[in-house]
Amino acid sequence: MTEQAQFEPEEQRQIRERVAAGAKAVCPRDGSQMTVRSIGGGSFGLGYARRREWLICPVCRRSVIFDLKRGTRN
Repeated sequence: MTEQAQFEPEEQRQIRERVAAGAKAVCPRDGSQMTVRSIGGGSFGLGYARRREWLICPVCRRSVIFDLKRGTRN
């Protein structure tokens, strides 16, 4: 069986909780510090602008995107 190239929901929760607590994002699979990339997003006339962060593990290459305001993925 091939291992999935994405984090499981429980792993995403762990990452989200660490970041929300002000800690550095750490990969739950291998313990390495994750790279953080901000994803901008204009409102495009919708009356709001989403602020998201893309957290990438440099070792296992898995990643997750979180909506900063809502504290959720995608």
